Amino acid sequence: VQLVESGGGLAGGSMRLSCKISGFRFGEYAVGWFRQDGGKEREGIACISINDGSTYYADSVKGRFTISSDKSQNTVTLQMNSLNFEDEGVYYCAADRAVVNMIGAVTVGGRYSIDYWGKGILVTVSS
Repeated sequence: VQLVESGGGLAGGSMRLSCKISGFRFGEYAVGWFRQDGGKEREGIACISINDGSTYYADSVKGRFTISSDKSQNTVTLQMNSLNFEDEGVYYCAADRAVVNMIGAVTVGGRYSIDYWGKGILVTVSS
């Protein structure tokens, strides 16, 4: 199983991250994006149910970030707009077969167990 993030680096007002997924049946999972800044706890910010396309967001990014999937490419994309310094951190792509688990990780937060993780990619926001 592989989840490979791409698209990070130094961002201006907007940035697009992608997660290429292989090794499992893409349509049977929920895929989410998490981020972690320094010593803070990793937080779920957005997720999508690949099967039906339902999307969920944390309050901190709602209205600014958009998650989408491309089933033909086994890819999930996170479009980030109106970036600010609080959006800096390492962004992780993750996948879980239990859609409800992923939704809880994003909308409720706290401790959770997710099936698969990418290695993460750094996002910094220019001043």
